[in-house]
Amino acid sequence: MGTDTPTEAIMQKGKMMEQTARYAESLARLIRLETVSGPDTSGDIKFHAFREVLKEMFPALFERAEYTEFTDGFVLRWPGRDPAAQPDLFMNHHDVVEAGGEWTRDPFSGEIAEGRLWGRGTLDDKGGLWAMLQAADELIREGYVPRRDIWFSSASTEESTGRGADGISKWFEEKGIRFHLCLDEGGFILSEPIKGAKGRFALIGVGEKGCADLRFTARSGGGHASTPPRNSPLVRLGKFMAEADKQQIFEAQMNPAVCEMLRTFAPFMRGQRAEILARPERFPRVLTQALLRLSPSAAALLRTTVAFTMAKGSDGANVLPAEAWVVANMRYSHHQGQQGSFDAIRKLAEKYDLEMEVLDPGSPSRITDYTQDGYALVSEAVKAVFPDTVPAPYLLSGASDARFFDRVSDQCLRFLPFFTDDSQVASIHGIDENVSLDTLAPAVAFYRYMMKEGEP
Repeated sequence: MGTDTPTEAIMQKGKMMEQTARYAESLARLIRLETVSGPDTSGDIKFHAFREVLKEMFPALFERAEYTEFTDGFVLRWPGRDPAAQPDLFMNHHDVVEAGGEWTRDPFSGEIAEGRLWGRGTLDDKGGLWAMLQAADELIREGYVPRRDIWFSSASTEESTGRGADGISKWFEEKGIRFHLCLDEGGFILSEPIKGAKGRFALIGVGEKGCADLRFTARSGGGHASTPPRNSPLVRLGKFMAEADKQQIFEAQMNPAVCEMLRTFAPFMRGQRAEILARPERFPRVLTQALLRLSPSAAALLRTTVAFTMAKGSDGANVLPAEAWVVANMRYSHHQGQQGSFDAIRKLAEKYDLEMEVLDPGSPSRITDYTQDGYALVSEAVKAVFPDTVPAPYLLSGASDARFFDRVSDQCLRFLPFFTDDSQVASIHGIDENVSLDTLAPAVAFYRYMMKEGEP
């Protein structure tokens, strides 16, 4: 009893295929709109045009909700039944990074092929924006009214300056609006996130490392390249980068969120490794060293990192530079913090007679308590929509707009309800970015569950 007949099953499968095709074409429409952001694209007309398309695509939501547009983003307020209940905020940005390199498919074609939708922004982050707005639009069409006010926020500067989300969060702060829960992009659903963890896990970001840009400058008297002195500016910078690359100048430490993530993985592993992961607080040194050796992504969970991204020497091949510099992007850990991380690398820079300049100090984020009801709700939604998936807390090594919303919420979480493979994760900010078609409907269902707070 309760099972579909063969005919009903075929009809249901047909409806699901029709829904997936409709969803894919809807998201593809957004992918085809080029919304690359940069330091000088604030207020660009292309972002305004993108928002106008959203109004066409989700008419029920935009008719029901209060819309406020900013230079670098917008917010929507969907009124709830209980004005005394603290509101929720759903976020995803609508700008993307440039699409350099040789793509297999046009990055702004929104091509649908091989069971995937291809293009810049499918995973980062138009896919998430589309899914949350689609969910709200459907619920409004069905006559649903949420218990609490639901707000939506989307900025067009996440990949560049962060100015949009920073301004929007200050706007909420000035109005005295605080959120029960803020849910932004972040972790995905992955299979075997660390070697040996045989299962599928939803990595729910409870915080993120701070992101700073630093410049290191070496000076000298310059001169002709035919008589090079020892330790010229570029040589000193090279020695400095080589030593920093060893990553031993920053403290490695496991915080409680990482420990809980490892405990979650333990039942899905075998042997001594499972026993150690089940009690990470008893084996901190063993686990720390193991994770540092496991992979760069695992090591990044434990300490501050620096990546050297830009450099400048002289303008002539036969000229010694009087001044040379490199820029480093730093992601500072919670335990060492911003100032502690700055002090550690400044000490190394001084060893090679380099000057350090902080170009952008970044914005540190808090770590949300994964025992609170916000994390519990996200976990419930994961289990309801993806029953074979296990929720686990983790820390983002990258930056998200959620870092600005600590000022208006005690529960800022970072999760996108898409199941992805290693190649798709690697395509983010890379080439051939894509999302699987069969994850679109579940993503919408996840946001529906969150907005209904588990109501039938």
